[in-house]
Amino acid sequence: MSRQGPTFIIAGAPRSGTTWLYQLLDRHPDVYMAKPARPEPKFFLVDEMYARGIRHYVDTWFAGAESYPASGEKSTNYLESVTAAQRIHHDLPDVKLVFILREPAERAYSNWAWSRMNGMETEDFDTAIAMEEERERQLPPTLRYARPHAYVSRGLYAAMLRPYFALFPRDHVLCLKFDAIIHKPGELASRLHRFIGVTPRPDDAQGLDVVNPSENRGDSMPDAVRDRLRERYGEPGRQLAQLLGPEFATWDEP
Repeated sequence: MSRQGPTFIIAGAPRSGTTWLYQLLDRHPDVYMAKPARPEPKFFLVDEMYARGIRHYVDTWFAGAESYPASGEKSTNYLESVTAAQRIHHDLPDVKLVFILREPAERAYSNWAWSRMNGMETEDFDTAIAMEEERERQLPPTLRYARPHAYVSRGLYAAMLRPYFALFPRDHVLCLKFDAIIHKPGELASRLHRFIGVTPRPDDAQGLDVVNPSENRGDSMPDAVRDRLRERYGEPGRQLAQLLGPEFATWDEP
């Protein structure tokens, strides 16, 4: 079997479980996951990487994929890039896309905690989100893909998904919820396996770590800040439900 690239790609909002999905699929005997897992390929996102050409991408990350029915990679930040959407469609028009999303206020706080844990954030959360737009404008070129202070903007899911829906068939895009990892991992696993075309193995979800290290410090978001953020996400949330359907009308149900 000749392999021209992945049959599926995983992306999503940072701090929303993309690594868990990678680990889940890496357990399946019919799935080849691009190695190494870290650093992520980011081939379609990073200009300098993409300039090396699609053959470099295939040869570097999918050299061992020929004998597998399904193969894929995970690059979280593809979701937030219109350019990545266009490049993926140009080079892999038949690929399937998996996006995992998380309640946006909690995701923003988790992203802030991760940046703080990794020495990239010194401000408290409320101050950090107030400074976000200014920091994004002043972002040094070396951080243009990492965007360590992009907390609120990365929760505007409908706006980020629309370019993908404009380019790819609806049945080639699967959007999942982070909370399903915690509450319905076996069901999520089976749904994902069916989507990428392999035999469902719900038990593969057992024993995978679902705790983000940055959230294991005993901190929590202040209630007043959470309420303001959720109000801010009200209209974007309605747009997401219009785009994806009733499953995403609320975050209370996984």
